[in-house]
Amino acid sequence: MEHIAIIGNGISGVTLARHIRKNSDKKITIISGETDFFFSRTALMYVYMGHMKFEHTQPYEDWFWKKNRIELKKGFVKQVDTETKTLHFTEGDTLQYDKLVIATGSKPNKFGWPGQDLEGVMGMYHKQDLENLEKHAPNKEVCKRAVIVGGGLIGIEMAEMLNSRSIPVTFLVRENSFWNGVLPSGESEMINRHIKNHHIDLRLSTNLKEIVSDENGKVKSIIIEETGEEIPCNVVGLTAGVAPNIDFIRDSGIDIGRGVKVNRFLETNIPDIYAIGDCAEQHEAIGNRRPIEAVWYTGRMMGEVLAQTICGNKMEYKPGHWFNSAKFLDIEYQTYGWVFSDRNKSEHEQHFHWKHTDDTKCITVAYHKDTNTFLGINTFGIRMRHEVFDRWITENRDMDYVMKNLPEANFDPEFYSHFESEILKAYTNQLQTV
Repeated sequence: MEHIAIIGNGISGVTLARHIRKNSDKKITIISGETDFFFSRTALMYVYMGHMKFEHTQPYEDWFWKKNRIELKKGFVKQVDTETKTLHFTEGDTLQYDKLVIATGSKPNKFGWPGQDLEGVMGMYHKQDLENLEKHAPNKEVCKRAVIVGGGLIGIEMAEMLNSRSIPVTFLVRENSFWNGVLPSGESEMINRHIKNHHIDLRLSTNLKEIVSDENGKVKSIIIEETGEEIPCNVVGLTAGVAPNIDFIRDSGIDIGRGVKVNRFLETNIPDIYAIGDCAEQHEAIGNRRPIEAVWYTGRMMGEVLAQTICGNKMEYKPGHWFNSAKFLDIEYQTYGWVFSDRNKSEHEQHFHWKHTDDTKCITVAYHKDTNTFLGINTFGIRMRHEVFDRWITENRDMDYVMKNLPEANFDPEFYSHFESEILKAYTNQLQTV
């Protein structure tokens, strides 16, 4: 019986295993050194905030794996011998495979800061990070202040977590406006104000120089690069992005760049070895997408597609139109299609921006300035329907059509305030003044 070994029990690896089982009787082993069972990584923050218990982040009962004949092995792979198809574990044991799937996800970036490995320094990606945060920041009496380094989505999540326990937070962001490499300026500036309104000490254009230790090897303070200012703290969150977790295959002969190099069928350069999820890097990016996508839903899609290939129905990975969602404290964010930041947009991309007077709701719509074709939309504080925008992008709708039909895309319940007429009026006024 063919044996499929999957290294990593995140959304990619588990989706793959489930879909292989739906379509075949192959032997399946999922390997993880992190936890016994699959859990939802995106829910970790809600455990710390008291909205759920850790067991609530596990969508499958413990008996699910045995019932579906999916073997679980806890351990860390230290080496892959591709010639003999053998995995070598740090514990000294080995495992043979017929096909191997690398689904090891990401790890937090570290940039060689002095003190980055001290006790009290952590990312917010693994279950161990959650346990670390509980240990070092259970309350404001134990943790007098936390410093977060890096202004991405994980950074804002960590700020919200600490904020929920009234722990003072200093947030170091090297850009001159929050996430302005991704967001247009109007949105980025609104989020700056929103962070500060939550009494978070946001420091823009600010870099970490070093993390200072006390006499016991714990975090005592951080030093800011630009000014030399020392900020006393008990916890440092490193959230300056993530990188593929692939150190264990560097000497295996598997082709790597930043991640594991794969083609459109998620195959590596070595037969019977594949990579999916955050650790997979497309040889050539798909459309405007990045070669590596550390996004939950693309990991799930890769698992579904590769299961078909492994079960004899070879299938190309086609993720469709870009979309994503996140939360900035209590403002929900959605993006559909492509809306580039001011510094990254091309000369043909024009933006229409509308912001509500309460400074917590806005939209930015991108369109082609010559053809008026709708390119994408960002929404903050207003829920929109994915399938509607997906259809409009596929149909190459123009900007006028989209703006006039915005109510069709609204996802908010009836009793919510709706803003489409106000948005359309602002858009019409802008057209008249152009």
